Amino acid sequence: MPSLLWFRRDLRLHDLPALAAAIDQDRDVLGCFVLDPRLEASPGPRRLQFLGDCLRQLRAELDGRLLITRGRPEERIPLIANEIGAGAVHVSADFSPFGRRRDRRVQDALDGIPLIPTGSPYLVSPGRVTKDDDSPYRVFTPFFRRWRDHGWRQPAGTGAQSAQWIDPGSLAATAAEPVDIPDTGALPGFAGGEEAALRQWRRFVDAGLDDYAEQRDLPGVDGTSQMSVHLKFGTIHPRTMAADLDLNHGSHTAYLRQLAFRDFYAAVLHRWPDSAWHNWNRDFDAIETDADDEAERLFEAWKAGQTGFPFVDAGMRQLRQTGFMPNRVRMIAASFLVKDLHLPWQWGARWFMEQLVDADIANNQHGWQWCAGSGTDAAPYFRVFNPTAQGQKFDPTGAYVRRWVPELADAADAHLKSGSRPADYPAAIVDHGEERAEALRRYQALSGRGT
Repeated sequence: MPSLLWFRRDLRLHDLPALAAAIDQDRDVLGCFVLDPRLEASPGPRRLQFLGDCLRQLRAELDGRLLITRGRPEERIPLIANEIGAGAVHVSADFSPFGRRRDRRVQDALDGIPLIPTGSPYLVSPGRVTKDDDSPYRVFTPFFRRWRDHGWRQPAGTGAQSAQWIDPGSLAATAAEPVDIPDTGALPGFAGGEEAALRQWRRFVDAGLDDYAEQRDLPGVDGTSQMSVHLKFGTIHPRTMAADLDLNHGSHTAYLRQLAFRDFYAAVLHRWPDSAWHNWNRDFDAIETDADDEAERLFEAWKAGQTGFPFVDAGMRQLRQTGFMPNRVRMIAASFLVKDLHLPWQWGARWFMEQLVDADIANNQHGWQWCAGSGTDAAPYFRVFNPTAQGQKFDPTGAYVRRWVPELADAADAHLKSGSRPADYPAAIVDHGEERAEALRRYQALSGRGT
């Protein structure tokens, strides 16, 4: 009996365990992708454009034999599976709260046809790395040690020629209902598809990986791999990347550590799904945040990159113009919103989810909670970043600020620690010293409640 391979966050053909499982049952496979209107409505135009670019590339690699349809998966997948007489529907496991709910609905609607998850977007799937008593890890460092000991499989040997791909044109119109691939016209800033992912990874391995530990925090030299968007959409599997790492090399190990953080946050969200939008540490529900008209004004200035703090503004403008921001800058921008502006972390997390092409619910929300102090590994009193000092440390020449804040292109000191502030660049919207003291006061008040 033929198999239905339902693509989701795995828009590739190489190293695809779900494809290996499908052809183990029958070499006749129909590949499909369901455009869920709920998800189409949620991403920003750049992320939707990147998805469309990935789907166009995947369809081209299959010589057009990819069914792309639109609707609720619990309606479309059973209809398509029944049309081809599928013995099973094969997927990569999805551990997000939304994905788990969706897959339960699809399995119920399949009425006896099994929905078989094989593999996942992670090196080690959530729930597999636990303490000796099977309880989940709440702190990254011991998780990382156990995670490395657990290990992972070698890449799966799959590709475009692995299956006999069923032509969607042979299906009845009611089952197929092909639709146009999204094309918003936005520029996502990244080339989509598996070929582009492999090319970008090879470029980084050849020219950036050995210096990653020293340069990853320097946005002016583009020291990151910029692979996060490809991991988000599964145009490459992290096992493919891990296979190229020499773990006797410090920079390679530093990169592996970032892949482990990705797995850790996915595991945290899997175990505590409410932490997507609520404090992981619920004691922080009592912390004082601002939400009045003045808070809204400050939030708009932060979103627009008009705070008067050059390093923060550079990051926020890069985000708005490209849909990307280096991780170090994300941390500083997030800390500024939470600690200097005293706004709820959810406001910033929602904006990042709207703007980032690589927006991932586990990474984004728990990265924000790390900055807010309400998540895992939290030490809020020691994480009130000085945005000016951070800019001087990680953008010492001012190259990053000058690139994204043209008002400061000719400033003697792009971080404005010395020299005059250009007339066309806004004054600082807050006094960092005063707001740092206020942030600590609020945390100390929370501590007095027993946190």
